[in-house]
Amino acid sequence: MPSAPPLRALLSQYAAGSAVTCDPVDQGLLNRGYRLCTTRGRYFLKHHFDPDTADPAAIARQHRATERLAALGVPVAPPLPGRDGRTVAVVGGHAYALHPWIEGRHRHGGQLTPEQCGRLGALLGVVHASLERVMPGQAMSAQVMPEQGRGARGEECAGPTSGAPAPAAGPRAESADPVHTFALIDGLLTLVRRHRPADSFDELARHRLLERQALLERHADRRPPRGGCVGWVHGDFHPFNLLYQGDAPAAIVDWDRLGVQPRAEEAVRAAAIFFVRPTGALDLPKVRAYARAYRRAAGATPSELAAAVHRVWWERLNDFWMLRWHYERGDTRADPQFPAASALAVWWTREYETVCEAFAD
Repeated sequence: MPSAPPLRALLSQYAAGSAVTCDPVDQGLLNRGYRLCTTRGRYFLKHHFDPDTADPAAIARQHRATERLAALGVPVAPPLPGRDGRTVAVVGGHAYALHPWIEGRHRHGGQLTPEQCGRLGALLGVVHASLERVMPGQAMSAQVMPEQGRGARGEECAGPTSGAPAPAAGPRAESADPVHTFALIDGLLTLVRRHRPADSFDELARHRLLERQALLERHADRRPPRGGCVGWVHGDFHPFNLLYQGDAPAAIVDWDRLGVQPRAEEAVRAAAIFFVRPTGALDLPKVRAYARAYRRAAGATPSELAAAVHRVWWERLNDFWMLRWHYERGDTRADPQFPAASALAVWWTREYETVCEAFAD
């Protein structure tokens, strides 16, 4: 269990009263969150714990972005300023931020109607278009996050519907090299064999690793080149980072991965999380409603989405972060996601043309 945050020292930097209760919020995989009740109200206290996302200057940039988005009517939860006007509090070398508590619940794509799926796609499109408005001219100096498979293949780059200038092209991430992936698979298979006592997770992991190895051997010649159009993105748009009140989105949270990335790939990547069924198949009618609304709101073209589908498909074929967490870190928090996520790559390969059509139709 994480140690309790230094509430007395933290709250002394805010006009938020004294702590009454402070309970951990369990969903986050990278950082730590707490539901904080004080004598003046309810708050979400965020401990920026993960070293890759804990730089106070980067956190402050995220905060400024959410403040500007809120001014445009995007549903976000900007942080509260401290007594000194700053939104990042550093105590004991750790960075914290205090946000208003947003009452709401998370909803997976299976809980959304087709109309609500369209609203979800439109929301992400509005986020992308709005980020271009509130963060102009910064893309050139921004750094692309070093994740496997990031980048876009699209030859076209549509401008935002708002008429704001498109951001300058930043550096392009290389797509995953299958040679490196084969070496990774061999290493993971060795770890699976060594795990004692063997269990059902080991059995599934071995099956999926061998299956993925065969798929990569068959499709290695389909590796996409460096990407094309990039822009500012949320960076981690998925059900646990979106709160609903009733049928309406109330707040997009956790902007730790804000950065310059291929926008259409974020749209595809988010759909692959929201709309994956437990069997590993995508709910394609819902994907179609979501993608049509996203394209309208973001000004994206069908060919841009089709190219993003190809790159995210390749990313999924080469991605083993859940197994690396399990076997290399001993971190099992992502284990429940592994059955559906690992099956998705296989299903997606088989239904490749149908998936492309759903996103580009």
